[in-house]
Amino acid sequence: QVKLVESGGGSVQPGGSLRLSCEVSGFSLDGFAIGWFRQAPGLEREGISCMDDDGTALYTASVKGRFTVTRNIPKNTVYLQMNGLEPEDTAIYYCATRCEGYLGSGYYSRVYGMDYWGEGALVNVSS
Repeated sequence: QVKLVESGGGSVQPGGSLRLSCEVSGFSLDGFAIGWFRQAPGLEREGISCMDDDGTALYTASVKGRFTVTRNIPKNTVYLQMNGLEPEDTAIYYCATRCEGYLGSGYYSRVYGMDYWGEGALVNVSS
């Protein structure tokens, strides 16, 4: 049974940091991409980062240089380190078995026959 579980969300002041984890069960991360998405209040969900199947990290422009995606294959976990958080980063963050969005130089999509999402982790950035 495939399952993705996010953790590490919370409240932080502007300029602060959080690290989200996405623990995957039911298949090995080795050879599969995991995407990070977020949905802010009143806005559509957007893809913000991708740990691609070959270990390449991709980011959307608004988080590049502040967020870092990594993975630990033995632990079957993908991480999103978020530094320099801004109020505009307030959203529910999801990991998923797909990557989609304006990542890198253009629109990027990595989709598999399976489509699984975590339940989300709330990140609130306010003073």
